[in-house]
Amino acid sequence: MAEEIDLKNADRRLVARMVRRGSVGEKELEKALKTLPDLADKAAAVETAFEENAAGFADEDEDEDDEE
Repeated sequence: MAEEIDLKNADRRLVARMVRRGSVGEKELEKALKTLPDLADKAAAVETAFEENAAGFADEDEDEDDEE
C-alpha cells in the first residue's frame, strides 16, 4: 500500500526518497502536489551580498601558503 504524503512536514529529499523506494507512486505525488496552496504572494524578498572572505574562509592562494 502506498504511503500517504504529508507535504507540510516533508522536504524534497524525503519525498524523492519515498518515490525511489516505491512507498509513494508518481501519481500519488502529483495528486498531493496539486492540493498545495499557492503561497507566492506571501513570500518575502530576500537580498544578499557576498563579499570576498565574508564567511572567514581564506582565499585559495592563502591556503597554499599555509600548507608549505
